[in-house]
Parts: sequence; structure tokens; C-alpha cells
Amino acid sequence: MATRPRLDTDATSASLSLEESAGLNRHIIQYIQHAAATGLYEIRGLGAKRVLPHFDDLVFLGASLSRYPLEGYREKCSSKTLLGTRFAKKPIELEVPITIAGMSFGALSANVKEALGRAATEIGTSTTTGDGGMTSEERQSSKTLVYQCLPSRYGFRPDDVRRADAIEIVIGQGAKPGGGGMLLGQKVSARVAKMRTLPEGIDQRSACRHPDWTGPDDLAIKIKELREITDWQKPIYVKVGATRVFHDVKLAVHAGADVVVVDGMQGGTAATQVAFIEHVGIPTLAAVRQAVDALEELNMTEEVQLIVSGGIRTGADVAKALALGATAVAIGQGVLVALGCNSASYIQRGEHRSALEDYHRLGTAPGYCHHCQTGRCPVGVTTQDSILEQRLEPAVGAKRVRNYLKTLNMELTMIARACGKQDVHHLEREDLVALTIEAAAMAGVPLAGTSWIPGRNGNP
Repeated sequence: MATRPRLDTDATSASLSLEESAGLNRHIIQYIQHAAATGLYEIRGLGAKRVLPHFDDLVFLGASLSRYPLEGYREKCSSKTLLGTRFAKKPIELEVPITIAGMSFGALSANVKEALGRAATEIGTSTTTGDGGMTSEERQSSKTLVYQCLPSRYGFRPDDVRRADAIEIVIGQGAKPGGGGMLLGQKVSARVAKMRTLPEGIDQRSACRHPDWTGPDDLAIKIKELREITDWQKPIYVKVGATRVFHDVKLAVHAGADVVVVDGMQGGTAATQVAFIEHVGIPTLAAVRQAVDALEELNMTEEVQLIVSGGIRTGADVAKALALGATAVAIGQGVLVALGCNSASYIQRGEHRSALEDYHRLGTAPGYCHHCQTGRCPVGVTTQDSILEQRLEPAVGAKRVRNYLKTLNMELTMIARACGKQDVHHLEREDLVALTIEAAAMAGVPLAGTSWIPGRNGNP
């Protein structure tokens, strides 16, 4: 009589016991258990951690026989950039198309704001204020300073508008489009509270929309008010978080913006709900092409400049953004990392000192820290603590950021020369191909090795 083969049930059970569910993985289980235990949503800083289509999914077609490259050591490649040429009497002139994004005093320390201003001035670019107003440190250190007008209007003053070199009306932010900013009480110091007219040590949540308008017609009125208060001297930017980009860009242009800033969902934040960071907005790669399509449909690509932000890290990222149609980029998280964010040590009085114990107290480690909201930044970047903030010396921070921005521009011009361009603004979509179908469809460039652009020109 034949016997049935014996199954190795122990081995099968062991395999199943270590198999993780895709839909209910350890991260989702942790989220559910935290929600069940506290009844609260999670808040953190920095940007999205999920894998998203990105500029890494594009590559350049360097010159060879069919294109003529430029000699890097003998032939110049210009990176000069003009912003605000549409209506402003004094457009902004920059040496590089790489700007520093808006980050508030409150989210960042006063030393950091000074360091950013110094670095931007040395490189010949601009920096931006952020929620909570203009500090004396950043105005004095920044040759070119963009002053933000946010829904909260915390610290917003007409005199500071006149002292700025450009005004950026913030409609939304890429990390949290449709949501307001957050500054937890541990970062609301006496100085921050005074600037924002808030009680010290109390959590602050900014409004998600401007109090004095409900649509694009009201935005047009606000732009005219700002032009009048500055005698039409200063460029007016309008910043939107990347969601319905095509329509938002067109409305911003109709309202009278000189410059449109589009911030993708990879953009960072000092503090917001994790659900916003990971699940609201669209990737920067998709947003760039929609913004350019809107400007092209309006025939405004020469009059209105486009700044792209959200996940820009390298000179190659900058080059790809410009090739897709951006005039410039704005960088936030990359600048913080250049300052020392997620570094194992900090420099104080010329000496490297370990920050590992402070990371450990936060329950994290260098390379994994996203605890900006706590105000306990181990390297003194995102803090208002009087002791911790001294870990970032303005001169040291300025040197690091200057080196970072210089490197980005060197990489940008190197790639432009390799594509045969004498000006970085001559980079174009024809210089790019995509490595994935998703990136090809989002960016509107061919899949590498083909002429196929998914969803374009009648293609499926």
C-alpha cells in the first residue's frame, strides 16, 4: 500500500511565521498601535520617506558626434539668472539658478538664518525668510532676501516688505498642501513669541489659507497692494504646493505673479502630520512638467519665471529641473544637511564634538533623524534652545553651505557643457530621456532607447 509523502510542516510554519504582510507591514502595525494607544496622529519633520518617481529616473544625452560638447576648462558656461522680469522695476539678478528656500526663524535658529544669508551672499544667490517674519540677522547677512507673506501673517510687517528684495506669497507648501504650518511649544521661545505675537511655550498652528481672500481674484488684489507698497520695484512670487499644478500656475499668472514657485511633495517641513507628508501632493517630477505646460499654453514662458523646489539635492537634479523648463530651483533640506543635519558631530570652537548621545536621547541616530519638531536638534540647526543653538557657528555653517552651493553649480555647468550648452538655461527636454515608464509619462520625455512618450502625442 502506497504512503503519502510527509510534508515538512515545521519548515513551512517557520517560513510563514517570518513572512511580512505587504498591506499590514511593521510600519502600519506600529502606526495603528500608536493611534490606538494615544488617540493622536504622528508629527515629524523633513520630507516624504516613501519611494517616489524622482529626477534620478532621468538621464542626460551628452554630446558626441551628433552634438558638439564644450571644453570644460576653456569655454565658459553662464549660470546667471534673472527673476521677476514681468512687472518689477528691479528684477533680481543672481549668479546661479540655485536659491535657498523659505524656512522660518522658529523652525531654524537665528545662527542658522545668519549662516544661510552669508552663504547666499558669497555665492551670489538669494535666501528666503519663512513664517514668523524677518530677523535682523538674515537681513543684514543676505544681499538678496525674499520676504514671505504666509496665511498666518505671523510677524508680517509693511516696513519689512519694503526692506525685502522680493515678496513671495505662499499659498501652499509641498510637504503639506492644503494644511497650515506647525511650531510646537518647545520651539516658541521668548523671541519667537514676541515676533509672532504669541504666548511663549504654547503650540502654534498656522492657518491653511489667507484670511483676506477666497480665490484668485482676491489674490490679484493682494498682489496689487504689495506692488503699491513697494512702488512696483520688487518682484512678486506666488508659491503653491504641488497638487493641481496646471490650473494653479495659470491662476497665479492671471493674478499678476512675476515668478511662480512650485513645491513638490518631497519638500521638507519642520513639523507636520505624517499623513500630510506621505499622502498629500504629487512628486516634484510630475509637477515641473505640468507647470511648464501651463506657462506654454499661456505663451508666458519668457515673461514668467518658474522656480521648482522639493527634493532637489544635487547639481544633476538642478540641471534636470532646468532642462524640463524651470528657471531656477529652491533648496531646503539639502541646505540643512550641508549645515550638519544628521551629522554625527558638530564643530564648536574649531573642534569636532560628538552628538551621538543627543541622538540617542531622541531615540534615533545620524542618518535617520527627523525630529526637527522637538527643538532638541543635536547639531543646533532646528532648535531655539540657547545652548543647543550655539552648536552651529554662523561662520562655519556659512562656509559649508557655500561649498555645497558652489559644488551644485559646478556640476550643473559641467552637465550643460557636456550637452553643448554655453548657458545653463539652454538645457532643454530634448537633452533628457527617462529610465522608467512612470518618469517618461510624468516628465514628458522619451523612454531611453525609444521615441515613446507615454500619454503624449496620441501614444497610449
